[in-house]
Amino acid sequence: MSKSAYFVIDVKIIDSEAIKPYQEKVADTYKLFGGERIVAGGIPEALEGKPSLGRIVILKFPNLELAHAWHDSPAYQAILSHRLAAAESRAYFVEGVA
Repeated sequence: MSKSAYFVIDVKIIDSEAIKPYQEKVADTYKLFGGERIVAGGIPEALEGKPSLGRIVILKFPNLELAHAWHDSPAYQAILSHRLAAAESRAYFVEGVA
């Protein structure tokens, strides 16, 4: 049985105009790989450790291979520079349980 995989990003938008091309197109890129957004925005409530940079977004994929295929895809790579230029972020892949 394949484990689901999650793309978890903690993001603080610095330039709300510059990130718009990313925001407008990102859903079209991950849906092609079976991805779905399961957490979007909201201000995290820090319970332990350092607070979040900003907002948390979590995408769920059928497996880690598809998650990597999405991240490495030409469609996603074409818009990634918009997020990197317009926001501070920490992003991770993590597998779920079988």
